[in-house]
Amino acid sequence: MRRTPLWVVLAGGAITVVGVLIQAFTIAAYVRGAGEGALDAHGGFSMLVHVGELLIVIGAIWAWWGNWNAVGLAVAFLILSVAQLAFLGDTEEEGGWINGLHGFLALVILLTGAWYFSRARRELGLGTAGTVGT
Repeated sequence: MRRTPLWVVLAGGAITVVGVLIQAFTIAAYVRGAGEGALDAHGGFSMLVHVGELLIVIGAIWAWWGNWNAVGLAVAFLILSVAQLAFLGDTEEEGGWINGLHGFLALVILLTGAWYFSRARRELGLGTAGTVGT
């Protein structure tokens, strides 16, 4: 049944979106002087985001197997997720511009996670307005 993998994609999308937003908050708090606890929270929530990303990839491949464009997009999302980690440079080094790519790709992952959430929600028929009074 295709509903199960769509639920996996939906859950992965929700986890990814919420996790990236929390990570953005915690890293901004750290940069503004909140201390090491904010940096630790940022790193801790990265594991949650990675779980969400994996749920998206596994669910998408499962749900849309045979639709090679959809499967290819899921694989591309996995590559993007790994690349986003790779663009974390030495944060102690002055002029570490590579870290900007880490943050930018986090935004791309946030938007992609939201897109997967929306697609799974639509295909599951969730949130569709019913006819009133019928």
